[in-house]
Amino acid sequence: MARYTGPKVKISRKFGQPILGESKALTKKNYPPGMHGRNRKRKASEYSVQLREKQMVKYTYGVLERQFAKTFDRALRKEGITGVNLLKFLEARLDNTVYRLGIAPTRRAARQLVLHKHITVNGELVNIPSYSLKPGDLIAVREKSKSLEIVADSLSVRANKKYSWLEWDSSQLAGKFINYPQRDEIPEPIQEQLIVELYSK
Repeated sequence: MARYTGPKVKISRKFGQPILGESKALTKKNYPPGMHGRNRKRKASEYSVQLREKQMVKYTYGVLERQFAKTFDRALRKEGITGVNLLKFLEARLDNTVYRLGIAPTRRAARQLVLHKHITVNGELVNIPSYSLKPGDLIAVREKSKSLEIVADSLSVRANKKYSWLEWDSSQLAGKFINYPQRDEIPEPIQEQLIVELYSK
C-alpha cells in the first residue's frame, strides 16, 4: 500500500508540529514551506481548518484516506463520542502500539518492524501494521529479533516514556495492551471534533 515518502520536515512545517519526528529545521524555519510560506496571511475557511486537522491526524498515524474513512465509520457506529472513539481505534493499531511501547523510535520504523515480521501478538507473528489490538493482547519482539540494534537503541531512549494503557516487561521485551486510552491520556494536540464536523457535512 502507498505511503507518504517525501520530506518529513516539509510536513512538520506545514502543520507547525514535529508529527513525523523532531527536526532542527522546524525551529529554524517556523513557517509553512513554499515560496509564500513566510508571508501567507490569508484567513483560513472553516472547511480548510477541518481538512487540515484530518490531514494532520492521517500523517501522524500513517493512515491513508480509505483506511481513515473506514476507521471513522467504525468509530461512528460505536457507542460513545465519535471523535474520541476514532482516536482510540488509531491508538489501538499495532504499529502505533509498537511505537508507544518504545520498541521503535518512530511510527514509520514501527511499521517496518511489523511488516518485516519482527513482532508477535499473543505469540503469533503478525505483519499487518493496521492490525487492531484488543484489551489484553500481548505484543512482543520475536525471539530472533531481540538483538536488533534499532530495538535496543529505541528502548534505551524511550525508557522514561510510559503510557497508562500499556504495560511493558523489559526482561521479556513484551508489552500488554491493557485497555483503550482515555482522551486525556493521548498526548497529541488533536482537535478531533473538527474531523467529526468535516465528515458530517
